[in-house]
Amino acid sequence: MTDRTVVCQKLKKELPALEKAPYPGALGQAILEQISAEAWQMWLGHQTMLINEYRLSLIDPKAREFLQTEMQRYLFTNEESKPPGYQPASTDNE
Repeated sequence: MTDRTVVCQKLKKELPALEKAPYPGALGQAILEQISAEAWQMWLGHQTMLINEYRLSLIDPKAREFLQTEMQRYLFTNEESKPPGYQPASTDNE
């Protein structure tokens, strides 16, 4: 675990940083320098929801491009898109 912290662009506070870039290229470097490990974990959950709700195939270049665009919006502009009519799964045990 790293002792490095970042002022997280998404969560707007100083938090533990990622240990290494989670994505290739300049975008991965920006994430490493500006996004906390906590915000990255939040993105992974959001990404899973997008993949499931839109039934994305990660071998499709258009799906990967969509996810990259959504990742940038989610992490750097604090815009969070959800599929039309999306309802989170209930956590009640009814």
